[in-house]
Amino acid sequence: MKALTKATRSIKPAEVEKKWHLIDAEGLVVGRLAAIVANHLRGKHKPSFTPHVDCGDHVIIINADKVKFTGRKMTDKIYYKHTGHPGGIKETTPAKVLEGRFPERVLEKAVQRMIPRGPLGRAQMKALHLYAGTEHPHEGQQPQTLDVASLNRKNKAAA
Repeated sequence: MKALTKATRSIKPAEVEKKWHLIDAEGLVVGRLAAIVANHLRGKHKPSFTPHVDCGDHVIIINADKVKFTGRKMTDKIYYKHTGHPGGIKETTPAKVLEGRFPERVLEKAVQRMIPRGPLGRAQMKALHLYAGTEHPHEGQQPQTLDVASLNRKNKAAA
């Protein structure tokens, strides 16, 4: 009789199957959406998840300019950045960013800060495709629609 062995199987980069997911972000809460997207980019939703391999999927997000914040975060939350010069700290609010030139950056930064820093994290972030409107050029990949709003009632902001 052969003894049972418990071995954890690590997936190799050549064995990874990357799927495409489409998410409509209209009315969704930023932080909750970012957590779900970060898990899909890393591949943590798969049973074959391996931390040191890029085994995540591609995620397309449309209507990224129509995301919502709960409470008073739209005006009270402050994003900081530094120019690199003395006294060069700049601040802005999500409301200003969403009505600015690149409104999808609110969601991009939220997801980026949930992905590990380093070469693997940068490679995983390249699988995120954000669009402010409803149009995207990835129809050829036949993305599967991921309904984030139906996963939890708190994922969609109250009107």
